[in-house]
Amino acid sequence: QVVPYCRKHWMPVIILANTRSGNNMGETLLGELKILLNPVQVFDLSKIAPAKALQLCTLLPCNAVRVLVCGGDGTVGWVLDAIDEMKIKGQERYIPQVAILPLGTGNDLSNTLGWGAGYAGEVPVEQILRNVMEADGIKLDRWKVQVTNKGYYNLRKPKVFTMNNYFSIGPDALMALNFHAHREKTPSLFSSRIINKAVYFFYGTKDCLVQECKDLNKKVELELDGERIKLPSLEGIIVLNIGYWGGGCRLWEGMGDEPYPLARHDDGLLEVVGVHGSFHCAQIQVKLANPVRLGQAHTVRLILKSSKMPMQVDGEPWAQGPCTVTITHKTRALMLYHSGEQTDDEASSMSEQDHMREQTDEDV
Repeated sequence: QVVPYCRKHWMPVIILANTRSGNNMGETLLGELKILLNPVQVFDLSKIAPAKALQLCTLLPCNAVRVLVCGGDGTVGWVLDAIDEMKIKGQERYIPQVAILPLGTGNDLSNTLGWGAGYAGEVPVEQILRNVMEADGIKLDRWKVQVTNKGYYNLRKPKVFTMNNYFSIGPDALMALNFHAHREKTPSLFSSRIINKAVYFFYGTKDCLVQECKDLNKKVELELDGERIKLPSLEGIIVLNIGYWGGGCRLWEGMGDEPYPLARHDDGLLEVVGVHGSFHCAQIQVKLANPVRLGQAHTVRLILKSSKMPMQVDGEPWAQGPCTVTITHKTRALMLYHSGEQTDDEASSMSEQDHMREQTDEDV
């Protein structure tokens, strides 16, 4: 039995660590955190599901708990799904605010929220905990992605995903698909962030030769808030909720001073861009090119009329036949933003954070 401690302004911290993330870094962190904190506060997500661990929040003061998720963006999504379940169960007042310690390879959400692109032990654990306690509360839009296969006689239910970061069709989804297939076969080769990036680059250049995603604009229709968009010649479309994509690239704002509104993750809007191929993706990542801006919308609808194309939601890829993809707003998560750590790209757009520090005590 954990008895609630009733000191005023007490902010308990719960740690949810994925020990499978980040080349055993999660295992090391878990040990250090158990020494610093009461082991009751520290959970290993390889042994206990987030939903079960988060029930500790219901024994603690309302609206006071902060959760530190140690893992990649996939682990963060898993935890946020469990928090959504708390809302469904009527445990709204026990919902915690979520901070991230980025492990593993895909950390675009962590980067967007100021927690960096990857942790390798360079900051003492005590300092990380201090950063969590001092972080500002903000909101994160979460989106429902529904994929309905074409055909009147299809009896299977639509596939439904929850999106925090981005959806894409085309070359970056193909790279993710190839990467996942090879990681499943030989997981020991994929333990290093540098090796992972090198393999991704290999699949990008390989795709240049294959051109599996050619003439995407002839195979799909795109609607933004019900309005059909005339597509230029493209091989890929990326729908963004957050500022960063592809391991630390600010996709929407681009390189220059164009008068485009900043991408925000709390405004109920998605940013939609197109790419000409995987080589164009690589050029964007090293700031040699801009994507094709297609627009912003509250609802995105994409109809794949013919052929099989790679798709992905938050780094989870699959091969998809003719279908309709509908992306609509689902809910908002309470997150924590760390302003002390910023990347080079972020420095130029810090003014956007002034808009994002909303009060988090209103309804989500």
